[in-house]
Amino acid sequence: MRDLFFVAFLGAFFLLGFRRPFLLIAVYAYIDIVSPQRLSYFLLNSIPISFIAFVLAVGAWLLVDDKKDCRLSARQAILLLLLVWCGYTTATADFPINAASKWAWVWKAMLFAIFLPVTLRTRLRIEALALFMVLCASTIIINGGMKTALSGGGYGVLNLMVDNNSGLYEGSIISTVAISLIPLILWLSQHGTVFPPDWRVRLFAYALCFACLLMPIGTEARTGLVCIAVLAGLMLMRSKRRFIYGPLMALAALATIPFLPASFTQRMSTIENHSQDESASTRLAVWKWTLDYVGEHPGGGGFDNYLQNRFTYVMQERVIDAAGSRMEKRIVTDHGRAYHSAYFEMLGEQGYFGFFLWALLHLICFIRTEAIRRMYRNREGDEAWVSPFALALQQGHVIYMVGSLFVGIAYQPFIFMMLSLQIGLDTYLTRKRKLAARQPLFPATPVAQGSAA
Repeated sequence: MRDLFFVAFLGAFFLLGFRRPFLLIAVYAYIDIVSPQRLSYFLLNSIPISFIAFVLAVGAWLLVDDKKDCRLSARQAILLLLLVWCGYTTATADFPINAASKWAWVWKAMLFAIFLPVTLRTRLRIEALALFMVLCASTIIINGGMKTALSGGGYGVLNLMVDNNSGLYEGSIISTVAISLIPLILWLSQHGTVFPPDWRVRLFAYALCFACLLMPIGTEARTGLVCIAVLAGLMLMRSKRRFIYGPLMALAALATIPFLPASFTQRMSTIENHSQDESASTRLAVWKWTLDYVGEHPGGGGFDNYLQNRFTYVMQERVIDAAGSRMEKRIVTDHGRAYHSAYFEMLGEQGYFGFFLWALLHLICFIRTEAIRRMYRNREGDEAWVSPFALALQQGHVIYMVGSLFVGIAYQPFIFMMLSLQIGLDTYLTRKRKLAARQPLFPATPVAQGSAA
């Protein structure tokens, strides 16, 4: 029954896309974020639905969409150059088979991110993509939030509809994405036009934000707690009553501690005492190995080159016996451990040049979005939505990049879509300003027939 439902839903979605071609973009976003083929038992697993949606979306744009004033921005050119570089490192990878497997989905995510901004020609399209990103991610977040509220979750225990612990179904990744979406959810509840803001929209938005905040608790992901702290800081920075809301937020955080699972508070305590946590100590050892590796191989080792790492480190461990409690040192040897950081993932796999392109892309997006926020912050009427939207994208971007310090999500399709939204917003506003500049300030008044010239 589940397979039949997904086939019927996707079939109807595709049919709507033939009537409204931009909906094919939404279909691809849905497939990339939710991955319904992983929720299916058989039917969707045997069909390359992601590739089909990609081809149909690009084909519909080529055939029927307006391509007037369509130009690639500098950021799209950087992303294209990064795509070419990733293709080169894949061809020369240390582990060709593993690299080819990862390249099979990375190139589609990057190419779609290059293509997506040229389709975002109106406010409705920009808002529709943001709305679909929120709603698609919410299918996972609501599920996880309800299970957390009812059962409490647990590290590696919370089941997010599938047993495959990868993509947005991995605890740390979905926690980072959920918190980064909160500013966008709040913007949609105040400035959205697809679902005009009323008490029902706001109620759903606030409930969804609460579910987002529950994700780090249910997954017990330390990254999620860091992201919540960053979100609180960013919101206080923009608040006019930060000295009132700041203490209230701290008081609310302290009040929730007695209601949190003991396993959650115990795991969060390892953020401070990372030397006593094997997972955190292993990450530090992997990062040190990556710096040494790139020092010898400046061009990187291609996708999944972490499989060759091998290291030994000393970890402190608390021992409790008849003599009491004491700290002992233990030597740990490990190998083939993942980067657990988007920054070191990009550095180790793509080398200095790939890391430079990736960092430059994110930096320019942040700067341009900040410029848009400042340029439109005092606008009213039809442009009142622009500055808050730019701020929501900027805050979500910052939260994601902080979370990616501790999770290997450099190539996640979600962040590429967020970057595409920022690029699309910039090009849309630039096109509007150029169009307004071409129009005369005082339109010529037609002369009545028969009157003296």
